[in-house]
Amino acid sequence: MAYITIGVFLLVSGLLLWFFPDTSILEYGYAELNGFFSLTPFLFMFLIPAITMRSFAEERREGTYVLLASRPLTDWQIILAKYFACLTLVLFALIPTLLYYYSIIQLGLPKGNIDGGAVAGSYIGLLLLGSAFAAIGIFSSSVTKNQVIAFAVAVLLSFITYSGFDALAKIFASTVLEDIFSWLSINAHFQSMSRGVLDTRDVIYFVTFILAFLGITRIVIGGRKW
Repeated sequence: MAYITIGVFLLVSGLLLWFFPDTSILEYGYAELNGFFSLTPFLFMFLIPAITMRSFAEERREGTYVLLASRPLTDWQIILAKYFACLTLVLFALIPTLLYYYSIIQLGLPKGNIDGGAVAGSYIGLLLLGSAFAAIGIFSSSVTKNQVIAFAVAVLLSFITYSGFDALAKIFASTVLEDIFSWLSINAHFQSMSRGVLDTRDVIYFVTFILAFLGITRIVIGGRKW
């Protein structure tokens, strides 16, 4: 599943960035990767749940989680092991896309005409975004034995946290709720980092978000184990 999902991610992102006229960098004519960083979060909404959906759901369905839970391992060790395994796959999916950055450097006029700081900030933002979606996926997989349901729940929660809060912020514009929903939105913090500005508030938000979902997963797993 990991090889398939990573392959589909690279294929789709490559086609969108280089071949399809409406989203092609070559047609756009500017030495930047904004199109890639705008499309990738939506690809992550399907890629990462596909990777994480088996983490707990498959083990519970097959009954192998009983063997895992009986080992001399804490719940946190089990959760973090599965989480970092999924996060490693996300990292492996991003590494080949550095070829896009190299291609833009070579195609720029003059050569190397690209904002390296913005690209670096965007990649850090993507990694943190992938980490947040992975935490959502691990949680979704822990609440059900069905992989399809785990996938659907993870996609829904990822969409709500990325785009849903933005929509709510627009609905409640010019009110206190606008600021609250804007702060809760992953997209707002990701866009801030995409500009090449690494604000500690954005990093703290992502770390808090990840720990919150992993903490809820710990409660679900711990209660079921008991």
